[in-house]
Amino acid sequence: MSETRQLPVPDGLDGMRVDAGLSRLLGLSRTAVAALTEDGRIAVDGRAAGKSDRLTAGAWLEVQLPDPEPVTPITGPEEVVAGLTVLHADDEIVVVDKPVGVAAHASPGWTGPTVLGGLAALGYRVSTSGAAERQGIVHRLDVGTTGVMVVAAAEHAYTVLKRAFKERTVDKRYHAVAQGHPDPSSGTIDAPIDRHPRHDYKFAVVAGGKPSVTHYDTIEAFRAASLLDVRLETGRTHQIRVHLAALRHPCVGDITYGADPVLAKRLGLARQWLHARSLGFEHPADGRWVEFTSPYPADLERALELLRD
Repeated sequence: MSETRQLPVPDGLDGMRVDAGLSRLLGLSRTAVAALTEDGRIAVDGRAAGKSDRLTAGAWLEVQLPDPEPVTPITGPEEVVAGLTVLHADDEIVVVDKPVGVAAHASPGWTGPTVLGGLAALGYRVSTSGAAERQGIVHRLDVGTTGVMVVAAAEHAYTVLKRAFKERTVDKRYHAVAQGHPDPSSGTIDAPIDRHPRHDYKFAVVAGGKPSVTHYDTIEAFRAASLLDVRLETGRTHQIRVHLAALRHPCVGDITYGADPVLAKRLGLARQWLHARSLGFEHPADGRWVEFTSPYPADLERALELLRD
């Protein structure tokens, strides 16, 4: 059954085209949003919206989302180590949906499953570029963060993707549930990040740290928390978690960065509510724009249901 979502247009989407704004808000491709408008599934203040119409902050959106479709990988079985799912694979790239409890690659002290280990078990070839333990890895997600990751399969792809991440031409979208209600509801956090001065397993906003910029928009507000669409301009370790904590609105369930353990327990969360919702970039082979989206895993979806009750 399709889902109907009703919500106000966030301040950060004011003036944007419907296809661009809702792509950012809902984690769908522009093509998918355009198809929804053609089917009459998107209304703004009760009137059917066209894909090129402009959004107005505070206007009331009603969106009938498409029925979810099962994801089928191009090659290989769908599931492998600890639920790792291959979303797409070709000669240049492998795109995966990383589950919780899986690291991107091996590291000192980590004995659990890894993305690279899972791909090797499936027989996928990855680039030999990069350090020995992280060959093919062009970006990472925390062990406790789920969602979309791309791994370079070819040497050319490794070079192109590393440059794209460095030059910030990759569209990385996360969804996060933050405690309370950030004010303003849409904004930019520009604060340098470095190792925590007293706890080396954590990071913090530190004068003289590495430049770090995070943009966020409120998608949905609950009594105790807010669902945010987050776009990273930089890619520091724990960046979203650190920046939201610095606003005094940490990710729900993120006890490491000051989240309320009572709320986390009520929602059944054993980790932070943070999900790499979508990833868009120019394909290394021909430069065409490609986008991949990950649905919420069961524990995060259940927490949302409880927050809405």
